[in-house]
Amino acid sequence: MLPRRVLWIIISLSIISLAIDLPKIPIKFTYGPLKVESQIGGYEINLFDGKFSRDLEIKKGLDISGGIRVTLRAEMETIEKDSRQEALDSVRNVLEKRVNLFGVAEPNVLTAKSGDEYRVVVELPGVYDTARALRLIGQTAKLDFKRYHPEATLSASVQKSPLTLNDLYLTTDISGKDLKKARLDFDSSTGAPQVAFEMTEEGGKKFKTVTEELSQKASPEERVLGIFLDDNPISLPEVKSVISDRGVITGNFSLEAARDLSLKLNAGALPVPIKVVAQENLGPTLGSESIKRSLFAGVVGLVIVSLFMIGLYGRLGLIADGALIVYGLLTLALYKLVPVVLTLPGIAGFLLSIGMAVDANILIFERMKEEVQDGRTVGAAMELGFGRAWNSIRDANIATLITCFILFNPLSWSFLNVSGLVRGFAFTLALGIFISLFTQIVVSRTLIRIFYR
Repeated sequence: MLPRRVLWIIISLSIISLAIDLPKIPIKFTYGPLKVESQIGGYEINLFDGKFSRDLEIKKGLDISGGIRVTLRAEMETIEKDSRQEALDSVRNVLEKRVNLFGVAEPNVLTAKSGDEYRVVVELPGVYDTARALRLIGQTAKLDFKRYHPEATLSASVQKSPLTLNDLYLTTDISGKDLKKARLDFDSSTGAPQVAFEMTEEGGKKFKTVTEELSQKASPEERVLGIFLDDNPISLPEVKSVISDRGVITGNFSLEAARDLSLKLNAGALPVPIKVVAQENLGPTLGSESIKRSLFAGVVGLVIVSLFMIGLYGRLGLIADGALIVYGLLTLALYKLVPVVLTLPGIAGFLLSIGMAVDANILIFERMKEEVQDGRTVGAAMELGFGRAWNSIRDANIATLITCFILFNPLSWSFLNVSGLVRGFAFTLALGIFISLFTQIVVSRTLIRIFYR
């Protein structure tokens, strides 16, 4: 591809990244009869009629923005003593899945034993809607499919006992364990939110058997297959045809309620009941002054590095600084799109990856100097410099990426780190390395080909 065409691609990516990076900036001015009240920046992504939406705000970690902490007690009375620790670990795993699906990155989910009490502490950075968080992590999310029980009314009248809606339905042995996955969906005719689900292979066979039997019933009541969550009916659809492995759950859901239900179903049911024993809002552990000083130190370091590159390499250094600006724009845009939760260790990983990007430029420029001293033309020296420096750049970055893999521990091996803060550092460093490789190989090379003669 021609260098100038690549340059236009780089400029386009930079402009898009800048639009994503911009914070909300209000614009207000009056000039005679002209009055403008608007804003730029702080944009949101909303695609496919709300099926994919994302605000483009920086997500801040617990140490920077604060959040909430919830302490839960696991009710272990019905669990054998030898199995209680295993049950507690299962509770933690389910809660971790729920808060991760909730969109909270770098949560802290910790277990503790105090006397005969088994507790789980959940810390959610950047979350302030305590009521919604409690609904999500505290409910058991036991899903059951039940069929109409025609003898229930007669039995209740004989025994003279009160009749609930749950009593009118019998279990079908189809439950949440037969669910493969659930997702937020929308009714094609009304646009109302609903939850689409897919059954496992075994669950699909049971679902087909039950719906085949119900579809042949004479009365509409007997054709109902009730969907119950924690023994509360959320939808009572009538079966009109045989269904094998896919279906939808409707129930006049709001968008938020449908999304939360899909999250809870995907995460699974809690193995034991839990009870909230404490909840509190947490302030930033670092304090605003510490954050400002850390950011100021990072900016000062970047300015000094930029001046050093210009002083040592002249126009080449200026080109390297331009590539670093592109790097910064792309990185911040990806932080917002992923999104990445920024903690102080994460900021450190970002700044460290910038330093490594400069290291690569230094290797390339020094190789170019050597080629020029050997009598090569500037163009030939540039191509040879990039080619011969690549092996060193590749090996250094692979070594760092291996370290990032160990620190991030994506497979959650127990003998390695599982700390959210360390994982944040590893993730931002690894992401920075991949972006810096792009700026070194594509951006810097293109800028040198066009502007350095």
